[in-house]
Amino acid sequence: MSDASVLKDFVQKYRDLKQEIAKVIIGQEEIVDQILVTVFSGGHALLIGVPGLAKTLMVQTIAAALGLKFNRIQFTPDLMPSDILGSEILDETRQFKFVKGPVFSNIILADEINRTPPKTQAALLEAMQERSVTIGGKTYSLPNPYFVLATQNPIEQEGTYPLPEAQLDRFMSAIYLDYPSFQNEIDIVKATTSDLQIKASSIFAADEIAGIQQLLRRIPVADNVVEYAVQLTANTRPGQENKHDLVNKYVDWGAGPRASQNLILAAKTHAAVNGKFSPDIENVQAVAIPILRHRVIRNYKSEAEGISENVIIQSIF
Repeated sequence: MSDASVLKDFVQKYRDLKQEIAKVIIGQEEIVDQILVTVFSGGHALLIGVPGLAKTLMVQTIAAALGLKFNRIQFTPDLMPSDILGSEILDETRQFKFVKGPVFSNIILADEINRTPPKTQAALLEAMQERSVTIGGKTYSLPNPYFVLATQNPIEQEGTYPLPEAQLDRFMSAIYLDYPSFQNEIDIVKATTSDLQIKASSIFAADEIAGIQQLLRRIPVADNVVEYAVQLTANTRPGQENKHDLVNKYVDWGAGPRASQNLILAAKTHAAVNGKFSPDIENVQAVAIPILRHRVIRNYKSEAEGISENVIIQSIF
């Protein structure tokens, strides 16, 4: 089967996937799209939202609809790296045996990742980057496909260990969850306070997703689109050559080359799910905010004057 026909099938299955997720997750279509684009692009996502917005249910539902194995890890101040990665134990034959930790799954929900100390955060971030775990000198590969969806609570800052900017850069997207609309909240309350339980059915399989990821990487991109993505990333960096006033005034540090790579990968996926065989500048712009917002480090002036990352990024479009 040709790449074009596989892409056409993927577009239809993606629509079916969205419908299946919508049976459980009411509203939040844009958020679900951003998560799915990140997943099919092979990246990891950071979900930021106040408690009670169904972040865990959303990830569980997406994992079920994708046909992937799912594990949830609750991050706490006393969590150790071995609690995530696994550890070696002596078995009954006095031989060391490796017992795999919860990180060995297709989708990991790292719940409240900023509640655990940097040593434990680093253990997960290394697994995200290398797609493998090394214990006792032996390397164990993680399942393929492999995604980490981490959550952060933006309002409770006591007892937290915020992720350093270099580690935030490992996440392809930072996705902000907002409160549901009034009508959506009514529908949520009705759906969740009855005895009717709805679960999402599997639309994809693990090996199928891995194949789609490789197919999406083969999608051609015009030179002007690549140049636009790189220029967009460069324009987030303050300096004499940058003509954007908001960036020079309100930004300490801009995005690095990984952002340019992620913009193109996500633009390919965004184009594909919308039935296009090659991304254009509009696709780059559609994925730019979640990819750039956690890589644009604002200074104290922007916080004092209430200038958000979104405003700064939109000013450089």
